[in-house]
Amino acid sequence: MPSAKFQIERKCEICGKIFTAKTLTSKYCSKACSQTAYKQRKKEEQLEALKREKAARVPKDQPYLSIADASALFDIGRDTLYRLIRNKEVRYYNLGQRMTRICKADLQERFSLRPYNEKEKHKSKEVKTYRLEPEDCYTIGEISKKFGINDSTVYLHIRKYSIPTRQIGNYVYAPKSEIDNLYNH
Repeated sequence: MPSAKFQIERKCEICGKIFTAKTLTSKYCSKACSQTAYKQRKKEEQLEALKREKAARVPKDQPYLSIADASALFDIGRDTLYRLIRNKEVRYYNLGQRMTRICKADLQERFSLRPYNEKEKHKSKEVKTYRLEPEDCYTIGEISKKFGINDSTVYLHIRKYSIPTRQIGNYVYAPKSEIDNLYNH
């Protein structure tokens, strides 16, 4: 990341300490806070993946759901579900300790199902193909002139957004479609 040419005072998102940001995108005051934030993000991603798996395993024709299944399927907190039960806003049966079942139809009236696409699951596996022939691409110089930016900035964006390139002789080519999408927003 490029370094800031002026002083930016920020508050660390983890410890709350005020620090001088070294880059425009700095969020944490130290490497330890950055690692803590990374671990938190990974833990949240794992929990989300577990909830999605649990939601996918719930039978579609089951009229009554356990608290855990309802929480996973509708993306609702346990406290909210118990509050609905306490206020008698949903039908439920208590079959014993830790065996409360909630009416799925009542929850469907109030909440939508957890957003889940099979496409999201396979999205990372899709490979985009490009035609990297000179007539379908811009050179770095053409990009610089057309959009009024520096060559080094173009290279930075190409690396940052993983835009494919092809070098023929002294010229580096990048697909027109990707460059136009990037700079015409």
